[in-house]
Amino acid sequence: MTEYLYHILTIARKDLRGEFRSKEVLNAATAFTLVVLLVFSFSFDPIVNPDVRNLAGGLLWVVYLFASVLILTRSFAREITNGCLDALIASPVPASAIFCGKLLSNALLLLLIELVSLPVFSVFYDISWLGKFDSLLPVLLLGTWSITAVGTIFSAITAGNRLRELMLPLLVFPMTLPVLMACVKVTTLIFTGEPLGESIVWLKLLIAFAVIFTLLGAVLLEAVLLA
Repeated sequence: MTEYLYHILTIARKDLRGEFRSKEVLNAATAFTLVVLLVFSFSFDPIVNPDVRNLAGGLLWVVYLFASVLILTRSFAREITNGCLDALIASPVPASAIFCGKLLSNALLLLLIELVSLPVFSVFYDISWLGKFDSLLPVLLLGTWSITAVGTIFSAITAGNRLRELMLPLLVFPMTLPVLMACVKVTTLIFTGEPLGESIVWLKLLIAFAVIFTLLGAVLLEAVLLA
């Protein structure tokens, strides 16, 4: 088990180190998130539309979903470009550890973008979330992990496709619809200050989704890479 965790952390560290060195995807995804939040703020001005809190959760997670595609598209594609994928397949590292390492690095990158954009979102939409961060954090963690669990396996499937930038969103968006619905519902309840009693069902859905697709990805990645 210790060796298995070491493999996961090694893969994740390799990806994060390469990304922070070039900042190619990180800069693009962060800029995209901030620009879209800014554009949406003109259409949903909190001064003109006081009920924007009812829409803010949906706007936020739609932006995060689109930003995740920018991260996920490069997850396995960079391995093919640098000729590293064959070395990973031939290495003694289990395919499931490769998947979990990739998933961990993708989730951390997306979570970083979310944390950077939240203060900007608060200013644009006049929504205070600091006092509710303890309730918001589990939603961010579960939603981010669920989206990247689905996206990582589809990133491996589309890595060798020349149209992967088009194919990946077409595969990821329909599959993550339940995650999006759950995250939007719970986040809206948090922003509007409504009781969170009914959010338990949605949180259970997020947990189940995250567990199921993490296990599926870990089991199926070897077949995908050898196909």
